[in-house]
Amino acid sequence: MTMSGGPGAWMAMRGYMTDESVKNQRLAKGTVRRIMSYASEFKLLIIGYLVTLVIDSLLVVSQPLLFKRIVDKAIPSGDTRMVTNTALLIALLSITDAALGVVIRRMQATIGEGLIYNLRSQVFDHVQRQSIAFFTRAQTGSLISRLNNDVVGAQRAFTSTLGGVVGNVISLGVVVSTMAILSWKITLAALFMLPVFLIPARFMGRKMQEYTRDQANLNSVMATQMSERFNVSGALLMKLFGKPDREAELFADRAGKVRDVGVRIATANTVFFTAMMLVGSLATALVYGIGGNSVVSGSLTLGTLLALVALLGRLYVPMAALANVRVDVMTALVSFERVFEVLDLEPMVQDAPNAHTLPRGSSSVEFVDVNFRYPTADEVSLASLEGIARPDVAVSEDLILKGVNFTAQPGHLIALVGPSGAGKTTITSLVSRLFDPTNGVVKISGHDISRVTQDSLHDVVGVVTQEAHMFHESIRSNLLYANPEATEEQMWAACTDAQIAEMIRDMPQGLDTVVGDRGHRLSGGEKQRLSIARLLLKAPDVVVLDEATAHLDSENEAAVQEALAIALKGRTSIVIAHRLSTIRQADQILVIDDGEVVEQGTHEQLMAKAGLYADLHNRQFAEVENSPVFSSEPTESA
Repeated sequence: MTMSGGPGAWMAMRGYMTDESVKNQRLAKGTVRRIMSYASEFKLLIIGYLVTLVIDSLLVVSQPLLFKRIVDKAIPSGDTRMVTNTALLIALLSITDAALGVVIRRMQATIGEGLIYNLRSQVFDHVQRQSIAFFTRAQTGSLISRLNNDVVGAQRAFTSTLGGVVGNVISLGVVVSTMAILSWKITLAALFMLPVFLIPARFMGRKMQEYTRDQANLNSVMATQMSERFNVSGALLMKLFGKPDREAELFADRAGKVRDVGVRIATANTVFFTAMMLVGSLATALVYGIGGNSVVSGSLTLGTLLALVALLGRLYVPMAALANVRVDVMTALVSFERVFEVLDLEPMVQDAPNAHTLPRGSSSVEFVDVNFRYPTADEVSLASLEGIARPDVAVSEDLILKGVNFTAQPGHLIALVGPSGAGKTTITSLVSRLFDPTNGVVKISGHDISRVTQDSLHDVVGVVTQEAHMFHESIRSNLLYANPEATEEQMWAACTDAQIAEMIRDMPQGLDTVVGDRGHRLSGGEKQRLSIARLLLKAPDVVVLDEATAHLDSENEAAVQEALAIALKGRTSIVIAHRLSTIRQADQILVIDDGEVVEQGTHEQLMAKAGLYADLHNRQFAEVENSPVFSSEPTESA
C-alpha cells in the first residue's frame, strides 16, 4: 500500500510553493483582531465547518480498525455474519466520509465566497470614492490585483488554511495515537522515515518558490504587453508605428520564457509527488518487514499489520502540510493586510460629517481667496499601488493657484484664458470638487461646496472634458449613466439638442449601438456631442467646459458649438477657451497666468487694456492669418 497522492498531497505541495519570505514580514498591530471581525458573520457556519472536520478526521482511523476486526476476529472465527456486518459498516463509513466531504466543501465554499464577496464589494466601494489624485498615481493593474489576488488570498485564512490546520492536526493526532496503540515500535520506525521525506521536499519547495515567483513575473510582463497593445489606443499606435513581426517576436520571446518555467514547474511537481509516493512505498516496505516478522513470531496479528499499513498512508501528508503551516497562515494574513491597506486609505475629498444638500436652481459660483497645491503621493496614494511611478515623490510644494477671487453670476458665461499650465483646468477641477482648495473657499449659490454632499454637488455641476470618455457599452447606457431615470423621449430630445440624433438614427441599432472601447467607434466630434447629450440629460445648473472643442476640425467644431449653445443657455457656465474667437460674447473673461487672475473683463475691455489677453488674441489671429490654409497672398495658379 502506498501513500495517498490525492487532494491532501496537493495541499502539502501548495505549502511548499508559497513564498517563505512572508515569515519575515511584520503585521500591523490589531490585524488578527480585525480579521476576526470579518468572521463574525460566518461564526455559526465556521463552528459547524470545524465540527464536521473533526468528525471527518475521526473517520480516518475507523476503516483500518474495521479491517483489523475482519482479519483478526471475523475470518478466524468463521463468523460470516460478523464479516458481512463489518463489511457493510465499512461501506457505510465510506459513504458517510464521501457525504461529509461534500458538506465540508460546501461549507468551505460558502464561507470563502461569502468573504470574497464582502471584501471585494467593500474595496470596490472604497476605491471608487477616492479622489481623482489617487487614480492619477495608482496603477490599474495593482488595484485589480487587490480586488482579485489579495482578496482570494485573504479568504484562504478561513477556508484552506483554517480547515487544513485543524483537519491535519486532528488527523495526525488520531493516526499517530492509533498506530502507537497498535504498535509503538512500528510507529517509531515510521516516524524515523519522516526526515527522508521532508529534507528533499524542503529543497524542492525552495525551487518551486523560485519557479512560481518567476512564473508570476513573466506572466505579468506578457499580460502587460497584451493589455497595452490590444486596447484601442495601443492598437492604433501599433498600427501607425509598430512592426507586426517585431511585436510577434517580442511576444514569442516572453511567451517562450513562460513556457520554459512552466516545464520546470511541471517537472518539479512530478519529482515532488514521485518522492512522496516513493517514501510512502519505502515506509510501507519497512512496516511490512518489521510487522511481517512480528506476525511470524506471533507478537503481532495480521489484522494489526494491515491496519498499520492503511494508517501509514495517512501519516505523511498531514505532517508535510503542517511543516509549512506558518507560511500558509502568514500568506493569508499578509493578503488581509494588503486589503486593509487600501481600506485604510481615506479619500482626500469626502463629505463633511454634517454635510447638507446643495439646493437646485440658478446658481452663482464664487472663488474667495483660493490657494491650491497638488497633494503629494503620501497624501493620496500607496507606494504598493504605484510601482515604478512612486520614486517621483518629490512633488513641488509651490502653489498652483494663488489668491484666486471671482464671481460668476447666475446664467453668466465666464471664460478662462491664459498660457498652458497657468492653472485654468485646476480652477474648473475645484468647481466640481475633484480637489479641495489648500486655502480659501469655493461657493455655489453661497454654499461652501466642502460642506455639501458630493451627490448633490454633482447634480448641480455638469462637466464636459476635452477628452469625452465613453464606456464600452451602448449609446443608451452611456446616456443613462448621467440620468438612470431618463425616458426614451428625453434621450432623443437631448440627442437632438446635441446635434447627434440624426447620426444615431442612421445606425442600424440606434441607441443600442455599442460605442467601443473608450468610444473609439465614434469620431471625436460625435463623442463630444454625445457627451453634451449626456450633460443635457443631467440638466445641471452649472456647466464646466474644459476646452471641449480643442481637438476638433472646423466642421465638427461648428456642430459642437451649436450643441453647446443649447447646453449653456440659461446656465451658469465656466469655459476654458482654446480658441479666443469662441468666447468674445462671454459676460466675463478671466486671464490666468502663473496661478493668478491677472486680468478680467469683457472682450472689449481687455482688448482696450492691451495686456496679456490682447497679446494672446493678436498672436493667435496672426498665426491663423499667416498659415498656408488661410493666407491671403495669391498663389502661382492665381
